[in-house]
Amino acid sequence: MSKKVLAITGCAAGIAHTFMAAESLENAAKAMGYDVKVETHGTIGVENEFTSKEIQEADVIIIAADIDVSLDRFIDKKVMKTYVKAAIENPEGLIKQAFETAQKHSVKGETVGNVSLGKTNNSAVKHLMSGISYMIPMCISAGLLLAIANIFAFSADDAGNLVNWGFDVETASGLFFSKLFALGQIGFKLMIPLFAGFTAYSIADRPAIAPAMIGAYIINDPAFLGTEAGAGFLGAIIVAFLAGYIVKYLKQIPWPKIIMPIVPIMVIPLLATFAVFVIVFYGIGHPIASVMTALYEGLNSLSNAYAAAPILIGALIGAMIGFDLGGPVNKIALIFGTAVFTDTVAKYGIQGANFVPGTAAQAAISVAPLGAWLATKLFKNSFSSDQTVMGNNAMAMGMVGITEGAIPFAASKPLVFIPANVIGSAVAGALVTAFGAKFYGGLGSPLGTFVGYIEQPMPFLPWIFSICVGVSVTACMIGFGLKQAQKKALKEAEKEETGEVAHA
Repeated sequence: MSKKVLAITGCAAGIAHTFMAAESLENAAKAMGYDVKVETHGTIGVENEFTSKEIQEADVIIIAADIDVSLDRFIDKKVMKTYVKAAIENPEGLIKQAFETAQKHSVKGETVGNVSLGKTNNSAVKHLMSGISYMIPMCISAGLLLAIANIFAFSADDAGNLVNWGFDVETASGLFFSKLFALGQIGFKLMIPLFAGFTAYSIADRPAIAPAMIGAYIINDPAFLGTEAGAGFLGAIIVAFLAGYIVKYLKQIPWPKIIMPIVPIMVIPLLATFAVFVIVFYGIGHPIASVMTALYEGLNSLSNAYAAAPILIGALIGAMIGFDLGGPVNKIALIFGTAVFTDTVAKYGIQGANFVPGTAAQAAISVAPLGAWLATKLFKNSFSSDQTVMGNNAMAMGMVGITEGAIPFAASKPLVFIPANVIGSAVAGALVTAFGAKFYGGLGSPLGTFVGYIEQPMPFLPWIFSICVGVSVTACMIGFGLKQAQKKALKEAEKEETGEVAHA
């Protein structure tokens, strides 16, 4: 009777890595002769969920996740926890390791093997990534609503430049699209508390959601704080960790048994929310809001004073997007771009918003996977048939703005692919900024100019041109790098052969 393997996969964004890891583990386990079932924790929610019988019969359980996964179901089962990347890069080795080193899980939070359940080596990043995974659907929805509404808010001149922004609310269509625009703004306003709530949830579970969401809302409400602007994403991050660790501390208090039933749903949320309010209103709210106001005014002044500044910022953001393909650096760039856009929209209005970081991030997001695909077409002799198939998959993912499509290539030869991805993505970010394009929402790919809304000097061309140049740079660098690597390998082989002959 074959052994049974259960696995859970979940990445920060809940999109590509989650399902790539699941497929890798399924294929590897089947090839090794094991019965396998993989439960995915993606943006859509939990899919392929384990039954109690399956858990009971499992020989080992692998948790390959960059987000918090509750282990309460797996008491007395052999469990091993690792990251999503490990499941994608070496699923066979991971399964073997699980059978060799996994230990029984007996108490919530107990260590399993060399990894502490509920924690990672980068706990702060893990908590932030958990919050981001819940925020992404609202960010996309709100951005697309704004984009659709903006199509009907601008009038274009003969050169394609958009002028006379505004809605004629005296007409039925104007009133409708003004409300649609307001709906998108509400989404962006709620997005920050949502992010804070689920970041705190990653730290201290459900009781932390309410204090964090309320705290993130008030620290971003200028009227409540009595400031010119809110504290933005920085304030939300601080509040999330503040609320999360306050709740974590409160959960450790030995509460009287008589009130235990209401502690998690009333006592802890109430005390934590009150504590967050006091700290935000009388402590950190005003200083952080002032810092964020100075930051955004500084960014705007820099952009106005130096023509090259937005281009350099665009190149930096693009390079960050291409660096780790959906990892922390990539996500920091995406969040920074989103934060600058949403915060400056709230402070200065849509016409005064800073689009540079967000537009550069979205232009760069598809460069790595599309560059890998183009390289498989231009330099066929440098790739195996399997890699050519992977290239087609990367193209499909790149066209819908999923950077993770390039991961299999970068994992195989990081010294070739990562520099190519970084430079090509930087080129795309710099070019799109130099052209003055403004990304409101949609797909971060060449299709974005048709699926979504992007303001640009000439319809379609600057956006598509910028991305295609970045993709071409990446593909050419990959081809050159692979040829150099092949030459180096041949020289080393010749040296070894010559040495063997001389020795003989």
